[in-house]
Amino acid sequence: MATNRSRRLRKKLCVDEFQELGFELNLDFKEGLDDEAVDAFLEAFLTEAMDGNGLDYVGGDDFGLVCKATRGSVTEEQRAIVEAWLKARPELTRVEVSALLDAWHPEKPINPAV
Repeated sequence: MATNRSRRLRKKLCVDEFQELGFELNLDFKEGLDDEAVDAFLEAFLTEAMDGNGLDYVGGDDFGLVCKATRGSVTEEQRAIVEAWLKARPELTRVEVSALLDAWHPEKPINPAV
């Protein structure tokens, strides 16, 4: 693919100066937790940790990607807030939060300017 792209195309592809960062989550629930408890946890997670910080979550109960709700990148501070919120939850036995990564092209390295 050509690397000499117009600004408009770079913006559409979310590359170069328009790169958007997010992070992955990997969660393990306590054994024996019923469906209602998992649903209540997910509702609280989406309301408090995601909506409360201007973030969105894409994924399932135990694995997914967190990105900004509007155009832009998740900050390191937002990542730390979500990680702390998850680690304080009694429903979880393990929480893995990845470093920030390119939300659209995870195989690409993060631009130093982002």
